[in-house]
Amino acid sequence: MSDLLSIGASGVRAYQSALTVTGENIANVGSAGYTRRSVRMTEISAGVGAVDRSAANGVLMTGIVRAGDGYAQLAVRSSGADLARSASGAQWLDRIEKAMTGNQLASRVTSFFNAATGLAAEPDSGALRTTMLNAGGSAAIAFTATGQAFDQIDADLDTAGNQATTQLNSLATSLVQINEGLGRTPPDSAAAAQLADQRDQILDQMSTLADVGVTLDALGRASVKLGGSQGTAFVEKNTVNGLAYSRNTDGSVGLSVVNGFDRLTVSLNGGELAGIVDGAQKSAASRTNLNNVAKDLVDKVNTTQLAGEDQTGTTGVEMFKVGTKPTEISLNFDSGAKIAAAKGGLGKRDASNLADLQKLRTDSGWEGQLTQITTDNASALDQKNTIVAAQTAIRDGAVSALTSVTGVNMDSEAVELMRFQQAYSASSRVIQVARDTLQTILDIR
Repeated sequence: MSDLLSIGASGVRAYQSALTVTGENIANVGSAGYTRRSVRMTEISAGVGAVDRSAANGVLMTGIVRAGDGYAQLAVRSSGADLARSASGAQWLDRIEKAMTGNQLASRVTSFFNAATGLAAEPDSGALRTTMLNAGGSAAIAFTATGQAFDQIDADLDTAGNQATTQLNSLATSLVQINEGLGRTPPDSAAAAQLADQRDQILDQMSTLADVGVTLDALGRASVKLGGSQGTAFVEKNTVNGLAYSRNTDGSVGLSVVNGFDRLTVSLNGGELAGIVDGAQKSAASRTNLNNVAKDLVDKVNTTQLAGEDQTGTTGVEMFKVGTKPTEISLNFDSGAKIAAAKGGLGKRDASNLADLQKLRTDSGWEGQLTQITTDNASALDQKNTIVAAQTAIRDGAVSALTSVTGVNMDSEAVELMRFQQAYSASSRVIQVARDTLQTILDIR
């Protein structure tokens, strides 16, 4: 009789826990980061001395199991890191394109040389000299504004890089706290399942900032490497090696992990930080090309000016002056009469020096170089946007595959709820039958 009561009581306890878990699943339908749980039950075998040892003595709930698929989880993090890198890279390519086109630099340089061509037809015209001077000033302003736009891009890159690094370090600190909690929590418990959900959410957020290699120990504590499974150690269970962001002298970006007294270089293949590294590299390359064009144009135009005579027959002076950066250009004089259109001794109606300027324009191809910088960047941006679209579809597919395993399905949970309710009722009925039987026996006189 006591065995019958034990069987009923074990069923009530086990199926009550199962109903609680099913209720949590239903309550968290659609909740981000929640992983469906199920209960693991085993039969209680007959004890020593039992008449029939093949018979069971009830049911025991041995743990709460999280639905999971390691490969699907890895696919989500990997595809998310790839998408974040491409999206971040596309953002900075778009900024570079706007910097190169927003001030109409190439067209203003063209207008300057076209104004020189117009002046060559009538070198003594004050109006045409003023037009050329204004066009030169407009080109100088465009160079300066474009350089300032690149300065702003670099500043924004550094801000985004430092913010992403700070966020990644903060996530690592939170992960260590969760690891400590998992170390203190009994495995296969409700608390352990909740901590594991939080752990996975943090790892997913980390993967959008950098590609991470993750390993879990028997208790579910995570160790993380930056740059993939063969990368640099970042989180080692209860220890964080801080990530640092730096800007190199060549304009590129450096990432490093500080491990004690060692500073280890980090090479990322995915995540927002990898896109920032790509953006800094592309910005530095475009700026270098822009600086080269600006320096070459100013040097050769000024050299041509010095080789000629202005409207008054005086030896020409430099047309442009340059600040601390090659693109910080401004006019060196404010009178069109100082434009050295003529060669020495040939009079103010001579335009030989302007002809030399046009030859320099053709030989140097400054306008073509500026257009090429813009075209190369636009092509890279177009390719990057195509990649982003493809990677978005890949990530959505990976998320869908993971959700099909870990998500809560209301139809399935409704079936489980009915099953456990019936089992609970049956176990309660067993207790009732045992009590009634015992009472009947006691009533025999």
